[in-house]
Amino acid sequence: MGIRLPGIPHAKNILHQFILPARRADTNVVHVPKGYLAVYVGETQKKRFLVPISYLSQPLFQDLLQKAEEEFGFNHPMGGLTIPCREDTFLNLTSCLNGL
Repeated sequence: MGIRLPGIPHAKNILHQFILPARRADTNVVHVPKGYLAVYVGETQKKRFLVPISYLSQPLFQDLLQKAEEEFGFNHPMGGLTIPCREDTFLNLTSCLNGL
């Protein structure tokens, strides 16, 4: 017998979609669901995250993109969009954006 918390499975799904690192479907292919964008985040060790494309219209996320443009231009070392900030900062920002 357990206690049911109806919001917990939904919250877990949100974490899997927005915050947790992207998962590889195959060793050579990484699946990015429709409506999402893959970004690399971290200062030294880069971790891949999936974010909804709706973030692109948010001023906080646009500030991160501008910072990425200033640091990397169009030459991103990971081959994809690299956001130059700490992972915990990125997670805090995305949790704020999830609340909007």
